[in-house]
Amino acid sequence: MDQRSIWKRSDVAEFVRRDSRRYFLENAGYGIGALAFASLAAEKIRAESPRDGTAAMEGESSYSMAPKSPHFAPRAKRCIFIFLEGAPSQIDLYDPKPKLQELDGQPLPESMTQNVRFAFIKKESAVLMGSKRVFRKHGQCGMEFSDLMPHIGSCADDILMVRSMHTDQFNHHPAQLTLLAGRPFFGLPTMGSWLTYGLGSPSQDLPGYVVLSAGRGTSGGASLWSSGFLPSLYAGVLFRNQGDPVLNLATPPGIPPELQRESVEVLNQLNRNRFEQLGDPEIQSRIANYELAFRMQSAAPELIDLSGETRETEEEYGIHREDPPIKADRAGGKGQYKQFATNCLLARRLIERGVRFVSLFHASWDHHSNLDNELTFNAGMADQPVAALLKDLKRRGLLDDTLVIFAGEFGRTPLGENRLGYSKVTGRDHHPFAFSLWMAGGGVRGGQTYGATDEIGWSVVEKPVHVNDFHATILHLFGLDHLKLTVRHQGLDARLTGVAGNVIHDWIA
Repeated sequence: MDQRSIWKRSDVAEFVRRDSRRYFLENAGYGIGALAFASLAAEKIRAESPRDGTAAMEGESSYSMAPKSPHFAPRAKRCIFIFLEGAPSQIDLYDPKPKLQELDGQPLPESMTQNVRFAFIKKESAVLMGSKRVFRKHGQCGMEFSDLMPHIGSCADDILMVRSMHTDQFNHHPAQLTLLAGRPFFGLPTMGSWLTYGLGSPSQDLPGYVVLSAGRGTSGGASLWSSGFLPSLYAGVLFRNQGDPVLNLATPPGIPPELQRESVEVLNQLNRNRFEQLGDPEIQSRIANYELAFRMQSAAPELIDLSGETRETEEEYGIHREDPPIKADRAGGKGQYKQFATNCLLARRLIERGVRFVSLFHASWDHHSNLDNELTFNAGMADQPVAALLKDLKRRGLLDDTLVIFAGEFGRTPLGENRLGYSKVTGRDHHPFAFSLWMAGGGVRGGQTYGATDEIGWSVVEKPVHVNDFHATILHLFGLDHLKLTVRHQGLDARLTGVAGNVIHDWIA
């Protein structure tokens, strides 16, 4: 007998009815309970729809990646978020402090550090540490970058530099969750999940939210691209940058496509039958993910095949660069320059194919020591390919509606880190009170430096921006009102910005 005939789609429901030993108990002994559970699940599905209805298309399930209408006309349609896990030193990259140079080696007044928590600094003997970097002005706007980022500096007129960020968290994982999910707690949807939930994705054959990673791996792990209490359909999908993009995605040898298609249909019919019995809304996500995985079997391998890219493009991104002979223990092993550059090129290819949100993680920028060597290594790794990405997007007409973000979870201290056991002070500790990030494209005003810190980079003194303000503004660029993009969760209308957040209209072109 032909094996495939056993699993005809029309036979699946009857197979489950006839052969499930639980069927009788579920429908006889617990019939009333099952009906009650299904009713509660239906309420959950309705509650998880956007509150005002405008962020979902008419009749669309919340378990769909189909494109949905924004609240108002968007400026951005796609996002590439380059996340520098560990937190780069803004004092050595973006925010020059000549006064800090003058005060190098001097202590701060006790009043400034009395109630401040540090990760490792010993307050009683800590002193200020100036930067060895040389800053230069770039572009018609005169934006300042250190000598470690000349390529990104060449894009200054397209960049919005924010020097007045601040956050509430001084340790990595809580600060990473705050930057990416709005609050320092597990189980919350991340920014990419909120955007794909609110807007869907134009891509039919790839996830709406894709994660690329390089370096030693983030301390926050998968919690940094989680869908939280949103359906799992909206979680980030981690792609590998060599071999199969997703493990176990490829069809096993000898399995014809039509049999693979029928296998997926069988699984989906079983899941639909189970949903009818239990009403568990996560089963709908499972069905959608099986369907997406089937379509990805042809789309994903093509994505990472760079043979169609020109040699000039590969050279521009720096894909064939060798790692320099700089001692950098935190970089994540050999081949980081190639891996990071490849991810930048893959990010462009992903958004060209309709992916809504691409997260590019690199770890680690956590330079408690050996700052000069390790920051030089990391900046050299990122500078050329990120600038190439901006210029490539601009040439292709994609930068206007693609938002590129370059950020870490907090900043670094003007004080040198004098951790016990270290004979020399060569790094900086965590600093949540003032840090920098930049954005380009996607409707932001390029050539603008927003906000300012004091003369040593300790505190924000002009136009402070909390992380939740950052989120509110990002959603606004995508045509979403952060007060309306909500999901009923544990009796509350949950949103990315929590109970805070103000749109910063000065950022918008």
